[in-house]
Amino acid sequence: MQPIGVFDSGVGGLSVLQALRRELPQERFVYVSDAGHAPYGERDVAYVLQRSLAIGDYLVRKHHARALVVACNTATAAAIATLRSAYPLLPIVGVEPALKPAAVRSHTGVVGVLATRGTLASGKFKALLQAQSSHARFVLQACDGLAAAIEHDDVTQIRALCTRYTAAMGSFGNAPGAIDTVVLGCTHYAFATHVFHELLGPEVALIEAGQPVAQRTHSLLAQKITYDAAAGVPNVGTGWVELWTTGAVATLQDAAERWLTGSGPAHYVELF
Repeated sequence: MQPIGVFDSGVGGLSVLQALRRELPQERFVYVSDAGHAPYGERDVAYVLQRSLAIGDYLVRKHHARALVVACNTATAAAIATLRSAYPLLPIVGVEPALKPAAVRSHTGVVGVLATRGTLASGKFKALLQAQSSHARFVLQACDGLAAAIEHDDVTQIRALCTRYTAAMGSFGNAPGAIDTVVLGCTHYAFATHVFHELLGPEVALIEAGQPVAQRTHSLLAQKITYDAAAGVPNVGTGWVELWTTGAVATLQDAAERWLTGSGPAHYVELF
């Protein structure tokens, strides 16, 4: 059974993988954490593009992926158009900050966006922001170091950075002019939702991308009947996960055991 390839700069994409597994429990997934080259959000566009193409090629050539999920906002912004040009017949789904759903959900008309510096500076994000600018006022906050702190499960640093960045954005809540909806514009940030809830209170909604990405992937696969390359039969089977990393395998294994629920995944390491 040909797998769905999923990749991120580190462990943040496990939040998307978890949603994919809930949506598509019968599928096999191969997940690549590019921790040896992280953080993407503080790299230049050319570097992120090069890494994304290398991982995409690896997933297609070695694992015969029948779809790709770019489970990283920064990599989506930098590379998804090029990946789609390179593999025009392959379903490819990216992650982008959920500005439209947040604008629809907001009652005060003020939406906060927490993201990496690379995502906020990208042309793709600027176009998305422009398209929604008439529907809400967006308060943007680059969160340098937060993805790395989550990657290393540095609880003290996570709380300190979440506190610093939310304090810089202004007031939160249901009062006129306050931020009542916050977009988590990096897949890593989903693993800090409990901290954000404590800091911002129950009145503020947090919007992340995992479930919409999973639903979009399901929809694309439903439109395209794909076959196992070796056997020539439709892809059906029992769900299974392989986890690969360019960094320390123990880091990925620890993160998967904390955040990836369900049947126990297999853990591997390959440097490339």
